Amino acid sequence: MATGRFFRQVELPEQKSSGDGLLFPAVLRPPTTNTSYNIDVFEEAIRAEKQWLESLLLKSGVILFRGFPVTSPSDFNNVVEAFGFPELVYVGGRAPRTNVVGRIYTANESPLDKQIPFHHEMAYVPDFPSKLFFFCDEEPGIGGETPIVLSRIIYEKMNEKHPEIVAQIEEHGLTYKKVLSDEDRPSSFTGRSWKSTYMTDDKNVATERAAKLGTKLEWMGNAVKIVTGPLPAIRLDENRRKTWFNNLVLSKTGPMNDNVEDNDTYVELGNGDLLPDHVVKDCLKVMEEECVAIPWKKGDVMLVNNLTVLHGRRPLIKPPRRILASLCK
Repeated sequence: MATGRFFRQVELPEQKSSGDGLLFPAVLRPPTTNTSYNIDVFEEAIRAEKQWLESLLLKSGVILFRGFPVTSPSDFNNVVEAFGFPELVYVGGRAPRTNVVGRIYTANESPLDKQIPFHHEMAYVPDFPSKLFFFCDEEPGIGGETPIVLSRIIYEKMNEKHPEIVAQIEEHGLTYKKVLSDEDRPSSFTGRSWKSTYMTDDKNVATERAAKLGTKLEWMGNAVKIVTGPLPAIRLDENRRKTWFNNLVLSKTGPMNDNVEDNDTYVELGNGDLLPDHVVKDCLKVMEEECVAIPWKKGDVMLVNNLTVLHGRRPLIKPPRRILASLCK
C-alpha cells in the first residue's frame, strides 16, 4: 500500500481501545528513520494519502503524527495547508489567542498552570470547526498534556447514569449565557473581551456579527451579556452514533443573576430549566476515567475530529510549553 511508503501505525502505552477494534488515538510515524524524509516529503505524503488519512480520522477520531520533520510554526502551517481543509475564522471564539503565522495561532493563552475542562471547540455557536490541528512547538517539562476523549463514549456513560437528564438535554438542547467586558482577561481560558470576540470595537458591528452566529447581545454599559441557544447538545457523528456535543462541564449550572461581572459561562436547558450540579460532577468524572493523555513531544502534530472528540488541557507542572493550533471548517 502507498501508506507503507509514507506512514506506519504504531502503538503507545497510553492508547485505549475504542471498543470497535481500534486504538484511540491513531498514531503515525514515518516508515523509516531515513533523513531524506523532510518536510517537503511529509507534505507530499499528506496530499498523496489524504483520502486514507481522512478515512483513518473518521474511524479513530484523532491522529497523532509523531517523529515527522515539523520543526517550526511555518512547517506546521505548511502541514495544515497540505490537508487542504478550509480555514475557520475565529469570530465568536472566546479563548485568548494570537496569530503566529498564516493559519496558525497560539492555543489558549490563559495561565498554563490552570486546567481547561473537556470541550468541543466552539460548541456554543452554530458555526463550529469540524477539525482541529495542534502542534507541539515547545515540549512541556512536566504536565501540560492535551487529554482527549471520544464523545460517543461520554454520551453512552452519561445516558447510563442519568437517562432522564440526558433525555431532557437531547430534547431541549442547551443555552449558554456569559458576560463579556470590553477588555481581555488573560487569566481566564474564556477571557476574550467582546471586542476581541467579534473583532470590532463598534457595538453595532458586534451585534450584527453575533446575530450571524445565532447569538443575542444585551448591552450593559461597556460590557455585554451574550446568549446563545438553544443549541443541540446531543448530535449524531458521521456514523450516526449519538455524541455528547456540548460544553456543559465548562459552565456553571446555577441561575445567572444580573450582577455577574466575571467571565464565567452559565448553561441551562433550552426550555430555561436549570441542570443539577451533580450531573456536571459525574460528567467530569466519566471524562477523566475515559480519556487518553499522551505527553507531548517536540514536533508532534495532532489532528482532531471536533465532531466526535472532546479535548482539554492539564495543568503545566514544569515549563516550558508552547502548543499552537489551527481551526478548520
